[in-house]
Amino acid sequence: MTPTPVTWAMPGRIEVLGKHTDYGGGRVLVCAVDRGITVRAEETTGLPSTLEAVSDAYPGAIHLEAEALPTLPAGHWGRYVHTVLARLTDNFGTLRPARLTVSSDLPPASGMSSSSAMITGAAMALADLNGLPETAAWASQLPDRVALAGYAASIENGTSFGALAGRPGVGTSGGSLDHTGMLASEEGLISYAEFDPMAVLDRVPLPQEWSFVVAVSGVLAEKTGAAQELYNRGPALLADIVARWNRETGRADATVQAALRSLVGSDLASPLLPGADLTAPLPTGGDMGASPLARDERLAPLRRLAADGVERDRLDQFLLESAVLVPRAHAALRDGDLDAFAAATTTSQRLAETHLRNQIPQTIALARSAEQLGARTASSFGAGFGGSVWALVPTADADGFAADWKERYLRTEGAPETASTLVTRPGAPGRRVDPATV
Repeated sequence: MTPTPVTWAMPGRIEVLGKHTDYGGGRVLVCAVDRGITVRAEETTGLPSTLEAVSDAYPGAIHLEAEALPTLPAGHWGRYVHTVLARLTDNFGTLRPARLTVSSDLPPASGMSSSSAMITGAAMALADLNGLPETAAWASQLPDRVALAGYAASIENGTSFGALAGRPGVGTSGGSLDHTGMLASEEGLISYAEFDPMAVLDRVPLPQEWSFVVAVSGVLAEKTGAAQELYNRGPALLADIVARWNRETGRADATVQAALRSLVGSDLASPLLPGADLTAPLPTGGDMGASPLARDERLAPLRRLAADGVERDRLDQFLLESAVLVPRAHAALRDGDLDAFAAATTTSQRLAETHLRNQIPQTIALARSAEQLGARTASSFGAGFGGSVWALVPTADADGFAADWKERYLRTEGAPETASTLVTRPGAPGRRVDPATV
């Protein structure tokens, strides 16, 4: 019996806070947005584990076989679909021949993770078309949405997930923030999550009177070529520190978060440096005592393993972002304290510029101009080296703010004409939909 065609709507996401902390096992605030990618899967005639894929954004059809690498340019959307096809075939056996039809209202390479939405949407549509969620192999490894998010991330980065063996991904060493925002969010709520162990710790509402305005810089945040090398440098630096830590301590920690937990306690329930004022510029690349992290002597065994300069800055950014700023921002949202929330996001933005070093003049200018125009706070997000900035503004003023923000940005030097703005609130998670409603 031919299965009924399956359609999945997979949203993009906003990384509210938690810049490059997920692949270190750290903490984030993340939500879905109200636009994304739609993937329709239907069985066709043809060889098993083959796909014909079409997209409304690109001409022509592509033909993919699980066991054959596609002859497509680096970064081509078809490579993401092929990665899904090959991984599902490896993990769950031969798939039905299928046709995938992809449509999107999510700006590509904008920082809202269109690539992860493509991977996650294609994986869920193909899984449902083949009845994989009804199998014991699927149910034993992927019992809930958080596990599904972790598996979708492993498809992208090529790692194993539980008993589901890895295979080459798309070339990036990212974590699970994107996929968690897409699959484990709730409409109107911002998720507070961590990734070692992987869990959604809490969800807090964004008050109805506030909305996110997103400015897409027009500088593509692609994770290919030179940009991929820059992006992967961050995970590599943290991985080197963890390897050093394990050699020195005899431990077998997989992430910086696990190493941190061994030093400060099992639950990390309270943020580090309670009450510390982080509004002043934070030192970069210097001695250990210059950072506010030096106030907590428990961190010294880990921090001294990072060399002065880029490596120390990368570790300190992770510790401050994941263990100080994200917990503070979560508590502030929970308590309705927008002043404290804004203070945390402003510090996070400065750290991205000075310590993470993944900002470009356009995203820096957008963050500054948003606050000059009256945004409550603003922050860049995504892979970096391009992408977008979100601004928190009153819902009633959001459309006008978006127009003014874009107009001001387009007058700045180096602003691409392709820049755009959109207004959103925390959206619904990915879901299977009736094709008639799409």
